[in-house]
Amino acid sequence: MELGLPFETYVEQYKYKYLALYHAIRAAIHSGRLPEGTRLPATRELAKLYGISRGSAAQSYDMLMAEGYVVSRQGSGTYVAEGITVPEQPPPAEAVPLLSAWGRRLVELRDESAEARRSELAPPEGTISFADARMPMEDFPYDEWRSALNYAGGSGGKELSSGAPPEGALELRRAIAGHLRFTRGIQAEPEHIVIFSGSMQGIVLLFQLLLDPGDRAVIEDPGYDGIRRGVSATGGIPLPAPVDASGLVPVDWDARLLVVSPSRQYPTGAVLPLERRRALLNWARTRQAYIIEDDYDSELRWGGKPIEPLKMLDDEGRVIFVGSFSKTMFTGLRIGYAVLPPSLTNAVVRAKSLYDPISPGVLEQRALARFIASGGYGRHLRRMTRRYGARYRTLREAMDAHAGGLFRLRPCDAGLHVYADWLQSPAEYHAFRQAARSRGVLFRDATVYSCTPGPPGACFGFSQLERANIEAGVLRLASAWADMQKNGKPGMMEREYF
Repeated sequence: MELGLPFETYVEQYKYKYLALYHAIRAAIHSGRLPEGTRLPATRELAKLYGISRGSAAQSYDMLMAEGYVVSRQGSGTYVAEGITVPEQPPPAEAVPLLSAWGRRLVELRDESAEARRSELAPPEGTISFADARMPMEDFPYDEWRSALNYAGGSGGKELSSGAPPEGALELRRAIAGHLRFTRGIQAEPEHIVIFSGSMQGIVLLFQLLLDPGDRAVIEDPGYDGIRRGVSATGGIPLPAPVDASGLVPVDWDARLLVVSPSRQYPTGAVLPLERRRALLNWARTRQAYIIEDDYDSELRWGGKPIEPLKMLDDEGRVIFVGSFSKTMFTGLRIGYAVLPPSLTNAVVRAKSLYDPISPGVLEQRALARFIASGGYGRHLRRMTRRYGARYRTLREAMDAHAGGLFRLRPCDAGLHVYADWLQSPAEYHAFRQAARSRGVLFRDATVYSCTPGPPGACFGFSQLERANIEAGVLRLASAWADMQKNGKPGMMEREYF
């Protein structure tokens, strides 16, 4: 690699080039851009790079060596010396960015769920975390996926140099269309499917296309807070709509857009009844509005009857069905998609082409298409739903036996987490979270998903935990409550677990 120095700037300050080079390297060492132990270029290379004589380059190194900035190692080269005291320097004054209205709205929005996730990163060794809801890679059919990647690259990697249009690889769009027709009853056509780098990229782009500043968009309360922030950043006005045990409660909202997760409400897991689904479609028809159907993890269903998506019931082109493979596959696979009404497809593709003239992750897209077409994806889903169903039942049994006075788990027949209502006082909930952390067990605080104040709740992810860890984690929750009782905080439970 070439050594990048502001050589021309120093040439303007110093009469001789060897002095300019000396000061440029010395400043780079002082600033920390050249840390101790860094190997510097040979004098021949340095001379060629900056258009000076080799003697001038050698003279610069001699001066740096005399002052202890660099050392020469026989047969190895010149290195930045160790133990150099770098003087404290005030940070340079930065210009205040003149952001657009969109930029100002974006930076002013608080991302509470991201803050919560950061607090859960790198927990102490031995911690049992219900805060994480993901597919453990040891459960993933990596050999099948690697085979699909090899196929997607082509013989000798010849397919790696070819791209895909902004809407995504055609073979993946065909595979998604076939999968949705068979498993969800959605009459999807490849030309009306657009691939995104995760479902949220598609949802926010739809906000930009469908909302003018000041337009109202209905969002679920509680609901995924990224939806709320996306509407606000676009300049729209989020209109929180209450969610009960059956999901979103339909009313005649004065709004242009609705975002809903009917097959498995986030975060409560409620399933929207058919009559409410029809009511939402009637609302969209009356208001000439669009509905974004967020189907984030309902494919992982181990119980209950198949759910009819809103998109399946839509006969007027009012519903945009958004799905993701980041939950059903693995978190690092950032592939989402939208099934669009024909009238919206051109606008979405044009907007997508501004961000991605060539669709990113084409190798993964083609591999996923192969994985679906070969039946590997279907087999993977069947294995995972059986496994996650068993883990959920383990969690429910353990909670009922040992922590039933603390949490009431909501009904759940799909997904990677379950929502739980806190049964004690709000003040005790916050104290309990800290006591649980001290006992080495984490869970997700669900209050970050609420727009309006309400009773505390928690999300317990179970997909990544084996039976023994689930049971041990629940016993730690019970012990945390017992710790609070010992410290003078009364509660309903009397036993202690260690």
